[in-house]
Amino acid sequence: MGDNLFEGLPPPSHHQQLEEKENEQEDKDQGNQVSFSLKTCSSSNNKEASPIPVLKSALKRPKPTESNPEAAVQEKRLRFKMTTDASETQVIEAMQKIASHIKNPAKFSKASKLALQLIQAGSVKAGTSEHFFAILEAAMSSTASCTESSVRGDYHSLFSAAQDAAECLNKKQKNQLTVWTFRAVMANDFLTDDSFVFSKTASKLKDEICSLPFATEEDDIDESATLKDETETGNDEDAKQAIVASAEGNNKDESDPFGLDALIPRSGKKDDRAKGKKDVTTKSRNDDEEDTKRFLKSKREALISCLEIAARRYKTPWCQTVIDILVKHAFDNVARFTSRQREAIEKLWASVREQQIRRKQGKSVSGKLDVNAFEWLQQKYSTEKISIRHSVGASGDRRCQQWLG
Repeated sequence: MGDNLFEGLPPPSHHQQLEEKENEQEDKDQGNQVSFSLKTCSSSNNKEASPIPVLKSALKRPKPTESNPEAAVQEKRLRFKMTTDASETQVIEAMQKIASHIKNPAKFSKASKLALQLIQAGSVKAGTSEHFFAILEAAMSSTASCTESSVRGDYHSLFSAAQDAAECLNKKQKNQLTVWTFRAVMANDFLTDDSFVFSKTASKLKDEICSLPFATEEDDIDESATLKDETETGNDEDAKQAIVASAEGNNKDESDPFGLDALIPRSGKKDDRAKGKKDVTTKSRNDDEEDTKRFLKSKREALISCLEIAARRYKTPWCQTVIDILVKHAFDNVARFTSRQREAIEKLWASVREQQIRRKQGKSVSGKLDVNAFEWLQQKYSTEKISIRHSVGASGDRRCQQWLG
C-alpha cells in the first residue's frame, strides 16, 4: 500500500495539461466578475444615497394658463390696437366731425391727432379722399396760424403724415397739398433750434426755387389783376356781372335779330357729337392750364413766405451764413418770380448785404461791437486804477495796460 499508485501508468499527456490550465483560468475570471459586480453595486448605492440637484428652470414661475382669467385680462390691457375695423360710413362721419372742429385753434391739437390716427390706420382711401382733403383744407383756412408756437408741432406732424395718403388724391389736390406742405412743414423747419435741420431746409428751398419756371409778362398782369380784384368790393363785382349778362344778351340779339336761326335745319348728330367732344377736350385743356397757373402762383407765394420766415432768424449767429447764401440764391433766380415778389427779394437782399458790411466792420446785427471775452476784459480793466499795495479801488494811478497789452 505504501507503493506509488501511479506506478506502471504512462505519463499524463499534453492535452490534459492544457485543459487543467483552462479550468483554472475560468475560475479566476469568474472571481473577477463577482468582485466587479460588487463594486458597481456599491457605487450605485452611493449615487442613490446622494441628493439629486434641482434645475434652475424648475424654480421659474410658471406662465399663466388660459384657465387663469386675471392673467388673461392683464395681457389684454397691455396690448394696444393700432388698426380700426370701422366701415367706410363710420370713417366718413369721423372725418366730417374732425373737419368741423379742426378750424378752432383751441381744438386743433386734438383734432389733428385724430386725423393722424386715421392716416396711420390706412383709413384714407379713394372713397374717403374727398373728406380727408376737406380736413386739410379746414386746417389751412388760416395760413398764418400754422407757424404759431402752440400748434406748430401739430401742423408739422399732420402734413408730414399726409404725404403717405397723397396717392389717393387727384392732381389738383396733390398740387394744393404740396403748397400747404411748404407752409406747414418747411416754414416750421426754419423755426428750429437745430442748425443741421435749418441748413437742410435751406437746401430744399433752393432746389424748389430752381424748379420754378421763369415768370412771364402774363404772370405779372395776372398778379396786378388779382390785386385789383382784392381791393374791389362785392357790389362792384355784382355790377360787372350784370353788365356782362346784358352785353351777352345784346350780342345774341344782334347776331339773330329776326329769329331765323331756329328755322335753319341743324346738321347731323355726328357733327354735334364731334363738336361736343372737341368742346370737352378744349375745356379740359383750359382747366389744366388754369390749374397749373394757379399752382405756380401759390407755390411762388409759399416759397416767398418761407424765405421771409428764414430771414427773421438773422439775429441768431449760426443762422447768418445760411441766410446769406439762401437770399443770394433767391436774388440770382429773381427772374422766376413775379414783379411784386421780385421787389420783396431785392429789398431782402439789400438788407442782407447791409448786415454783411456791418459784420465786416466789426458790428453785429444789434449795432454793438463784436468783441470776444479777452477784448471785453481788456476794455473794462484798462480804466481801472490799481494800487501798488495790491488793492483795487485805492488812489493809485497804475492801470492794467502792461499785462493786458
